[in-house]
Amino acid sequence: MKLEPGHSLSLKLLRVVLLSALAVGVVLSCGQITFDAYKTRSAIANDAQRILDMFRDPSTQAVYSLDREMGMQVIEGLFQNEAVRHAAIGHPNEPMLAEKSRELSSLPTRWLTDPILGQEKTFTIPLIGRAPYSEYYGDLAITLDTAPYGEDFVTSSVIIFISGVLRALAMGLVLYLVYHWMLTRPLSKIIEHLTSINPDRPSEHKLPMLRGHESNELGLWINTANQLLASIERNTHLRREAENSLLRMSQYDFLTGLPNRQQLQQQLDQILTDAGRLQRRVAVLCVGLDDFKGINEQFSYQTGDQLLLALSDRLRSHSGRLGALARLGGDQFALVQADIEQPYEAAELAQSVLDNLEEPFRLDQQEVRLRATIGITLFPEDGDSTEKLLQKAEQTMTLAKSRSRNRYQFYIASVDSEMRRRRELEKDLRDALAQQQLHLVYQPQVDYRDHRVVGVEALLRWQHPQHGFVAPDLFIPLAEQNGTIIPIGEWILDQCCQQLREWHDLGFSDLRMAINLSTVQLHHSELPRVVNNLMQVYRLPPRSLELEVTETGLMDDITTAAQHLLSLRRSGALIAIDDFGTGYSSLSYLKSLPLDKIKIDKSFVQDLLEDEDDATIVRAIIQLGKSLGMQVIAEGVETAEQEAYIIAQGCNEGQGYLYSKPLPARDLTQFLKQSRRLSNASNPNPATL
Repeated sequence: MKLEPGHSLSLKLLRVVLLSALAVGVVLSCGQITFDAYKTRSAIANDAQRILDMFRDPSTQAVYSLDREMGMQVIEGLFQNEAVRHAAIGHPNEPMLAEKSRELSSLPTRWLTDPILGQEKTFTIPLIGRAPYSEYYGDLAITLDTAPYGEDFVTSSVIIFISGVLRALAMGLVLYLVYHWMLTRPLSKIIEHLTSINPDRPSEHKLPMLRGHESNELGLWINTANQLLASIERNTHLRREAENSLLRMSQYDFLTGLPNRQQLQQQLDQILTDAGRLQRRVAVLCVGLDDFKGINEQFSYQTGDQLLLALSDRLRSHSGRLGALARLGGDQFALVQADIEQPYEAAELAQSVLDNLEEPFRLDQQEVRLRATIGITLFPEDGDSTEKLLQKAEQTMTLAKSRSRNRYQFYIASVDSEMRRRRELEKDLRDALAQQQLHLVYQPQVDYRDHRVVGVEALLRWQHPQHGFVAPDLFIPLAEQNGTIIPIGEWILDQCCQQLREWHDLGFSDLRMAINLSTVQLHHSELPRVVNNLMQVYRLPPRSLELEVTETGLMDDITTAAQHLLSLRRSGALIAIDDFGTGYSSLSYLKSLPLDKIKIDKSFVQDLLEDEDDATIVRAIIQLGKSLGMQVIAEGVETAEQEAYIIAQGCNEGQGYLYSKPLPARDLTQFLKQSRRLSNASNPNPATL
């Protein structure tokens, strides 16, 4: 018997559910629109705060220097935002330094949004100098027209209302289908069939279609129930596959597919057990990529992931020599070489990995080079457990990176003590400046045109009360890591400017002071202001202060570095690129930077007479400096033969032990006086030193 539509309980339920859902949808949509209005008001305030923060520093500079033109430039920059209706810079008790207004926009939605958001909103931020000169200069005030935000709010509200009603109707329809399935089935007629279903294989026993009910709700329900039983079995199969996949994910790295640290520990446990029984050696190699963070920042994190995948494939090429290969996390990988006789076999594998990385990776039409540092531990000499071997391998790799990168290093018994010593030095370094353990020495720089001393380079020294002299190569990276390089750097700048002023007062008015800047200092926003203030305080003439930055430090963030170098240039300082030739800067970057001088790294100078490659590099750097209109100075000049060679190639200046070792200020003063006497003796009309 066919069910009459008018007698169907499902249709009655459908009408009730849809009407209820429609009412609920309208109420919820109105609530969402009310909340959206609140968010729009918050968005206006947040945008205003963002704009104020963005233009606070230039506004502060403009009002500090009373630069009306700069102030109007800031105002014009603010008016690039269509929502800004009025902007002003100045002290509230004085005429505004810069001010501009425009009419309210005439958007058709304003009649609706003005009562909700208001016609306009005014926001102000005080203009205060940076510490330690926290002086109040005035205010930056802007007034935002709410109409552009209101237009977006109206559009969003219409979408919210329509989508809310549609979602409610869709939900009502779903509820109707659920009720249709649950309330129209005669459970009493099918319970006996349900009891015969095998829970493990539910689709094997289908519910039989009851005669006479093929076209009504019961027939529909039986078909649906049979489909559900089949779906349950299919989902059970999928769940088992998912459990297997989760098990694999817990043991393997998601990105590269290599075993993770947990799986590696299980594999290495078994390898060590077998090696102990057979009395064989096992090598654990921890591979850490050098400056992988810089690659991510230079290109993108997606490129970084592609590099890790490509690197994994290269490491897999060594699988014939490996007992296990895993990704420890981040940019670190582990290789396990089982059943070896001598440590040199592990060294050969490590060198093979490093050599394999020499070939650049080609990704998205660009070449990317990777370098790595490898720490190696041996079983049973360095440890008898998986945890100890992995820990010491990672420690060794970390220590090797701090000394010199792109190499491998075996674990030695002194690693633990050296790591502890590094931690102690890092702690003591925080108090070294206050306890006057730091001092400066100065090394002369000679102009090859007349062999006069035209400059000195300031070099930082640390005399530790227990450990004695601590090498700068050790404590400078520690200072950069713990943040003490900023106060130490400012102290160095102050001491150097003060000392240079003393030498100028003694008559050495042409003398120039070279100061090394760390990478952290170079990217510190306050550096240009500090340099400018010190040059004014100590009355130093322009171009008497030379700031040296390393090649790798420039490449860490070329955009920020270029901005800071321009600011330093405007303060009157010269800019030199130090240790040139040891990094990876390209000519295009070099041409775009405001540089005055190139310093040839001493590693190329010391062997240029014996090593043709070094001589070629030195000649190329000198020619590059000439082509770019830069001065070139060579570091590490120790013999007259080296001096003669670089002079013949056109080098402008030299620095090294051939002229003088680094000296304290008092000794260097005597050196300068002696140099002046010699110059006067050889030249009846000498120029001022």
